[in-house]
Amino acid sequence: MSETKQLHLALIQMDITIGEPDRNFARLEMLLQEAVQNDPKPDVIVFPEMWNTGYALTEIQQLADVNGERTKSLLSSFAKANHVNIIGGSIADKKEDRVLNTIYAFDREGAEIAEYSKIHLFRLMDEEKFLHSGDQLGRFELEGVPAGAMICYDIRFPELARKLALDGARILFVPAEWPHPRLHHWRTLLMARAIENQMYVVSCNRVGTSGTTSFFGHSMVIDPWGEVLVEGDESEAILHSTIDLEEVVRVRAKIPVFEDRRPHLY
Repeated sequence: MSETKQLHLALIQMDITIGEPDRNFARLEMLLQEAVQNDPKPDVIVFPEMWNTGYALTEIQQLADVNGERTKSLLSSFAKANHVNIIGGSIADKKEDRVLNTIYAFDREGAEIAEYSKIHLFRLMDEEKFLHSGDQLGRFELEGVPAGAMICYDIRFPELARKLALDGARILFVPAEWPHPRLHHWRTLLMARAIENQMYVVSCNRVGTSGTTSFFGHSMVIDPWGEVLVEGDESEAILHSTIDLEEVVRVRAKIPVFEDRRPHLY
């Protein structure tokens, strides 16, 4: 497949109703239809972490999507019908007796191109008590472009982003449910991952409130210089941005950090 040079992105920064998958699926379907009406039409649609259930962890065994079947059916058929790539946020995904926090991604023909389960579980929200961690990297190709995926807390681990970059990733997708009061951390970490790895970072965070926790949105597309191309506020929205993949090549040629690494020392 020939490599794409420009991609039009749509980030669905949505509210999520905790513990109500039917309501969340209906909301997402409506927002997907809205997203593809944009001019230019998006090449890639992205949405937040755990959008099917929210953090209803005490009920997650009953609420999780068994083998991701409902999610895969919706996203695959929508991708094919609308000729659009989908980085499907992440879902509570039940495999036998284990629930994982999993991204499924699909190409324009509706074929699955990625499955990544969150490696680092966030103990401040008791994830490790109810979820199992993944053990594979989120590497895939999107229209001939090497890409990577991480989920929320994963961005606090720079070695994971660097490994994806060393494997060729030019775009890093980050679905999240990142809450107040850590907006400064969110913005700083995402910009750092873009700058140090000289790649695009496409992050999609939820908005709204679950119990006593509020989520601030601020989904962002960040270029390889660390410049923010688009950023949401704290309201539900669909954000649009166009990225030029040749910019990754230009930035990596200008400041050759990968060539100048000395990993034998560190």
